[in-house]
Amino acid sequence: MPRFTAMPDHSDPRLAGLTAAAHAVQPRTVALRRRLHRNPELGLELPMTRTAVLDELADLPLKVHTGRSCSSVTAVLEGDKPGPTVLLRADMDALPLTERTGLAFTSEIDGVMHACGHDTHVAMLASAARLLADRRELLAGRVLLMFQPGEEGDHGARHMIEEGLLEPSGPAGTPDSAYALHISATMPTGTVQTRPGPIMASADVLRVTVRGRGGHASAPHDALDPVPSAAAMVGALQTMLTRRVTALEPAVLTVAQIRAGTTSNVIPDTAYLEATLRTLTEPTRTFLHEQVRQVCQHTAAAYGCTASVFLEPGYPITVNDAAASARVDELAATVLGPNRVSPMTSPILGSEDFSYVLNRVPGALAFLGGCPPHLDPDHAAPNHSNRVQFDEAAMVDGVAMYAALALDALR
Repeated sequence: MPRFTAMPDHSDPRLAGLTAAAHAVQPRTVALRRRLHRNPELGLELPMTRTAVLDELADLPLKVHTGRSCSSVTAVLEGDKPGPTVLLRADMDALPLTERTGLAFTSEIDGVMHACGHDTHVAMLASAARLLADRRELLAGRVLLMFQPGEEGDHGARHMIEEGLLEPSGPAGTPDSAYALHISATMPTGTVQTRPGPIMASADVLRVTVRGRGGHASAPHDALDPVPSAAAMVGALQTMLTRRVTALEPAVLTVAQIRAGTTSNVIPDTAYLEATLRTLTEPTRTFLHEQVRQVCQHTAAAYGCTASVFLEPGYPITVNDAAASARVDELAATVLGPNRVSPMTSPILGSEDFSYVLNRVPGALAFLGGCPPHLDPDHAAPNHSNRVQFDEAAMVDGVAMYAALALDALR
């Protein structure tokens, strides 16, 4: 896969030299990324990761704060002139996978791996802070750097918001805009994709316990077998989705776990289902919550059983502000080159807890291509695979883009 070579149009003098500056700090960016990659951590408590971030920011003119309920780091860069606040986010946590990449800097922690590229996000944002610190005279306002743990299901952004991140009394006051980049191993290196409106789905967890009456496997008529009821629910839920929601409205319900019984000759008392429910609009999300409860309870009743249905709300729908997503495209074309901007025609049904920030602050999430040049993006191991690899050259583009987003917002 060839590298992009188009020369960017730096008609905006504030953005001139960003790519060259990002190249100049690339050794630092790579060093931090590899330090994090060797020492991945899970969830909300990331002591080694936080120490690495604090070490990298130590020589910059920043007001740094650490979280109370989690290992978050926030840092504020004050521009030379008064003005608004722009928030830039990088998530920091890893995934519970055993790495199989063969990289020289592979994970040194058994069963934990940076398989979603969060190590690159942290390194890019830290180096962008360095570029912005060198350009304080061009900043009319302040940059709020958000280094966030617990993105992989632990609601890290919500924890930071509950600690006052976005409040007027927060570390930089209420932000006026917010941006995040997310690297993708299945996009060509250096391409940027985003879209207005919903870009990623909500993700709620469905847990169902079907209760019957146990007995001997030779006499099911003397029992109330919960297993056929649970099996019927799987099909009933899929039929509900296709018959109660228009085909023009994306929604996904996946039953990912079924558990029942202990041996072959005993009918169990209970069976258990666990599923994920993903939607792109709040009305559909609310409607499906109601429908799921009805289907599970009524299906259980049809088999003489009962069902306890619990829906755990997950991340909200990630919704990009139209003007903010347009600015991402325009800046990518200016800073990286017009052929770097790739249209994103449809949302992704994955979820992202930057949604908590975008529910409160207008802004955008964008994807940055990071497929290694020797791989085909269509067949490369994707994010969340224990074989995934990211092209470190893409971090130059990410650093330049983070800096450009701040300089543009605080012009």
